[in-house]
Amino acid sequence: MSLLKLIVFDAEDLNVVSAHLQDAILRSGDMAYLTRQKRFAAVLNRFDWAGAMKGEPANDDLTRFRCGLRFERVLKVRSSGINTADKGQVLVLLNIDFQPHGVDDPAGTVTLTFAGQAALQLDVECLEAELKDLGPAWAAKSKPQHPIDETD
Repeated sequence: MSLLKLIVFDAEDLNVVSAHLQDAILRSGDMAYLTRQKRFAAVLNRFDWAGAMKGEPANDDLTRFRCGLRFERVLKVRSSGINTADKGQVLVLLNIDFQPHGVDDPAGTVTLTFAGQAALQLDVECLEAELKDLGPAWAAKSKPQHPIDETD
């Protein structure tokens, strides 16, 4: 099993990273905004969706990886629904999205959406990010489940 390393320079790249990080778990204390370096960094435990999608593995075949996510050229960070004073608050990442400020403008807003209506928004000069596995995998207890909302 090889370790994942992905670089992001556009919205399509970010969509790939978002797919790999769906259902990643982290604590609010595992995120940091380094103002002077214009860098946002987080350490997450990502679920190995690529491995889980190969057939129907037994629970003991499901894995998680410790990984690092960093965004460069970050100008500002805003949060909603995250208690920044509680460094142990557990967050489950659902999606990462990028909205450019204009059609030909590389600047925009990256939104990290978490379960429980929590979110982070990063104002960036341009998309420049990296996702990198930091070490070996370990067994996940179960496969994340997402109930489907049925509307009439």
